[in-house]
Amino acid sequence: MAVTVLFTVLSCGLSKDNRSSRDTINGTWELASISYQGNEGYFKSELFGMATSKCFKNSEWFFRSNNSTGYYTLPAGECAGGTQNIRWSVQDDANGQPSKFTFKYIDEKKNDLYGGVGYVLDITSLSENSMTLTSNENVDGESIQLVYQFNKKTY
Repeated sequence: MAVTVLFTVLSCGLSKDNRSSRDTINGTWELASISYQGNEGYFKSELFGMATSKCFKNSEWFFRSNNSTGYYTLPAGECAGGTQNIRWSVQDDANGQPSKFTFKYIDEKKNDLYGGVGYVLDITSLSENSMTLTSNENVDGESIQLVYQFNKKTY
């Protein structure tokens, strides 16, 4: 299952909370696990129009907060490894707290790919060392929640 959401990024000043969230996300993260909640069974899903969830496990994600770009790298092995450039942002809720993480694909010259199509994930938790993002999906008429658990890499 893949989620495709169109969004528009508005250019405006960042709130203090938003800037803090972006600074927290800045750096290299590992997508340690992907789980499914709210429904029983075995799920095989294609994430972000690229690969199965199995291929994204242990992928490395890099976020650069000063220009909102980054990339993720899928591990080689059973799946075709590779790197995809992204442009990302954090959107605040009405209380100024980070609530949405959005990203879309860009090329090496930072030009949008795929007509501005992007992905929106809910920020469930965010700390210096871990980040949990979620998305709600519909499978055979029933709702499930995909949970993406990231751990910050330290070198």
